Amino acid sequence: MKKINKDITEASTLTADFYSSDEMFEKLKEGIFSKSWQLITDESNLKTDRSAFPFSFIENFIEEPLFLIKKEGLINCYSNVCTHRGNILIDEPCVVKKNIVCAYHGKQFDSCGKFLFMPKSEGMKNFPSQQDHLTKVPSSKWNQFIFTSLHPEINFQELLIDVDERVGWMPISDFKYKQDLSKTYMVDANWALYCDNYLEGFHIPFIHKDLTSVLDYNNYDVETFNYSNLQIGYGKEGEDCFDLPKDSKDYGKNIAAYYFWIFPNIMLNFYPWGLSVNIIHPVSTNKTKVIFKSYVWDESKLDLGAGADLDKVELEDEEVVQKVQKGVASRFYNHGRFSPSMEKGVHHFHSLISDFMCE
Repeated sequence: MKKINKDITEASTLTADFYSSDEMFEKLKEGIFSKSWQLITDESNLKTDRSAFPFSFIENFIEEPLFLIKKEGLINCYSNVCTHRGNILIDEPCVVKKNIVCAYHGKQFDSCGKFLFMPKSEGMKNFPSQQDHLTKVPSSKWNQFIFTSLHPEINFQELLIDVDERVGWMPISDFKYKQDLSKTYMVDANWALYCDNYLEGFHIPFIHKDLTSVLDYNNYDVETFNYSNLQIGYGKEGEDCFDLPKDSKDYGKNIAAYYFWIFPNIMLNFYPWGLSVNIIHPVSTNKTKVIFKSYVWDESKLDLGAGADLDKVELEDEEVVQKVQKGVASRFYNHGRFSPSMEKGVHHFHSLISDFMCE
């Protein structure tokens, strides 16, 4: 693929085939996603010592079986595949009472993934070896959220440092997950087109009439960092905004929302009521799974300001993105140009994609 020009005033967008090529879609698995940090769950699913949580790294895309396990307050991640004949070890969230035992032939591991015992292994030479232990997979925790990566190329602390510096004053670890306010959507569009749409406010007055009525479009702003960026939603006078502490960089401003994007597919949307986490999972070249998870800080503000009626905003975004998916398949479309004032976030995203894919 082509390299994106770092000068936004000269740069063109990703070419149309990026959004429709099956070959490119497959290359993304190792070129970007296996190297990325993925948000898996929060600590509410690992409450007690020896709690285990099985999962696929990215369901329907990179189906690598893994599990998280909590021991003495620490959470680690391991391969969920028995090193004997490849059986899946843990099928459902559970508490590992003693050892992890394979239900196929009885091979056993401790809660640190170390091989302990295998029946009928008498006479085996050079057994056990390092290959008999479960592979440990990189994992990290940010506030209450747990991330893993298969082959991380980004330092985890660098990934979220700018989020902490801007909104670390919020009690994020105390935000409560609300199942009834969380939802999953299937979108008939490429995952990157969905991210493109998220990363610019250019479309807001054209697509989101209700959101436009509460946000000050003229003060739209984007800040880019190494592997993330921030769109700031300024509220109009009288709209519900953050009560910012005096040591905040934004103290004295009417901030209605902080929209953080974390490369390549995680969105952290902070509102006065709390946090909407959006995780974008590729399914195919033209299908994407979008997971919305709501973590509430102040329920009294749920129906106010920019953070109200997120479902309506989502459906409006889906409608236009699905139209764009059809449009980029046109034989007459190749690529576009970036608005220097409104599409800095999209340019940043495309630049990172080209950097990773052209390595």
